[in-house]
Amino acid sequence: MPFAPPPPLPGFLAADMPLRRRAYRLEHGEDAGKLVHFVDHGPERARPALFVHGNPTWSFLWRKVIAGLPELRCIAPDLLGFGLSDRLARLEDHSIERHAAAVAELVTALDLRDLVLVGQDWGGPIGVLAGSLVPDRIAAVVLANTSVLVPARPRGTLFHRFARVPVLSDVVFRGLGFPQNLLAIAQGDRRSIRGATARAYTYPLRSLADRIGPLALARMVPDGPDHPSLPALHRAEEWLLGFTGPVALVWGERDPILGKALARHQRAFPRATVTATQAGHFLQEEVPEEIAAAVEDVIERLRRR
Repeated sequence: MPFAPPPPLPGFLAADMPLRRRAYRLEHGEDAGKLVHFVDHGPERARPALFVHGNPTWSFLWRKVIAGLPELRCIAPDLLGFGLSDRLARLEDHSIERHAAAVAELVTALDLRDLVLVGQDWGGPIGVLAGSLVPDRIAAVVLANTSVLVPARPRGTLFHRFARVPVLSDVVFRGLGFPQNLLAIAQGDRRSIRGATARAYTYPLRSLADRIGPLALARMVPDGPDHPSLPALHRAEEWLLGFTGPVALVWGERDPILGKALARHQRAFPRATVTATQAGHFLQEEVPEEIAAAVEDVIERLRRR
C-alpha cells in the first residue's frame, strides 16, 4: 500500500502540531519509492485545501492557518528533502519539475477535487506547476509572499546569488545550517520565530546530511536566461495567467525578500482579492488569520458562481 504511518515527532513538536499526519510512498517517476510526509487534517469529505511550503520550511509552517480552517480538509505535504519527507541525494536532484510531480501525484492519490491551492515562497511556483499537471482538480488559488511571474532579466536576490558562491555557500548552508537558523531576520516581528518555534524549523535539518535541500532551492532561483528552472517557471506562469478560478493574494510587505513583489502580482492578476499586511516573509507565523480568511474568501466566491 502506498500510504503509511507518519514518522514520529519529538515531544516538543507534537505538542505544538496536534494535527493528523500521514505518509505516502511515491509510485511514479524519478522519485518512486520515496516517502512524502504530509498533514491531512479535518473532515475527510470536506472541501480540500492544499498548502505548499517553500525554502527552508516544512508543513509545520501551516499549522496556525490550518487551525483557523476547521471545516476544511487541509493537506500540507513536506517537499522531498524537507521536513519529515525522504531526502534527495544530490543538489541536482532538486528541480521544480520533480517537486511538482510529487505534489501532483499526492493530489491524485488522495483523489482531491475542487481544491484550493495555497502556496508561499517556492510553494507558489511548485504548487502552481503541480496544479497545471492536474488542472481539473484545482478550483481556486491563494498566493502568499512568492513569485509565480518570470522576471524579464532574472538575477535573484543577494541571498540567491550568495548560494552560488563556490565552497563558501556549501560551508554556510550545509555546515552552519543557513538559513533555517536565522528565519527571524526575515520577519516583520522577529519575536514570531523564536524558542520552540525556531527549534521546530531547525529540527528536520539538524544533521549535515539533511541540509542539501535549502541550498538546492536557493540555487533553483534563476540567475540568467539559460537557467534550468526557467522552462518550468514559464509553464507554471502560463497556466496560472490562464486560470479562470478565484485568486487571492496575501502579502507581508515587510518581507526583505519578496515584500515588493506584491505590486507586479496585482498587475498580473487584476481580479485577485488582495490582503496587504505588515508581516515578514514567513507570514504564516504572524498573520495566519488573514491567510485563512483569504482561503474562505475564494471558497465563497466559488459558491457565488
